[in-house]
Order: sequence, then C-alpha cells, then structure tokens
Amino acid sequence: MPSGHEYSPPPRPSGCELCGRAAPLTKHHLIPRSLHGKAKYRKRFSRVERQTSILWLCHACHRHIHHVLSEREMADGYCSRDALMSHESIRTFVEWLSTKPDGFRPKRRHG
Repeated sequence: MPSGHEYSPPPRPSGCELCGRAAPLTKHHLIPRSLHGKAKYRKRFSRVERQTSILWLCHACHRHIHHVLSEREMADGYCSRDALMSHESIRTFVEWLSTKPDGFRPKRRHG
C-alpha cells in the first residue's frame, strides 16, 4: 500500500528509451533500489530522485546494462541516460540493437 511517500515513475513511452524499439518495457532504476537505504546514496540523492530516476528499457538493453555495470557503478557514474550512452560498450550495443526489428531478441552471452 502506498504510504503517501511513494512517487510515480515517468510515464511509459512507446519504445525503449535507449534503442527506441517498440518492445515490452521494464523499469530500470538509475539509482538501484538495493542502494536506496545506504547512507551515501541517501545523502547524494533525494527520496524523489531515488524513486523516480527511471528509464523504460527493453529486456535486451536492460540485461546488457546489468551485464556491464555493477549497481554501485550505475549509481556513482551512470545514473542518467546520457551517462549510460557515454559508456562505450553500452552505446555500441544500443546502436547495434536499434537497427534490429522490434521482435528481435539477441542471444544471451555466457560467461
């Protein structure tokens, strides 16, 4: 139950906020929820920022970000769309994926 301290995420767009493809979307917390209670992040980000700093991503982009970055790396240096796109591996993946059809699902990497 919302306690009055819950904030709404940004509205769901029609496509992934990284690759732009129309696909089922998931919420990516730019400040990972597992860090919301840590003093460092409570001081650095307001409650509203922690709860509403969200990108709507397709599963492939979401999976790739979590494959490439740790949660602390995300919160410390990649907590915006622009910052994520400045990461070479993420930018290269997103540029490649954006050329694929909406239903395309990349094969998972192992290891």
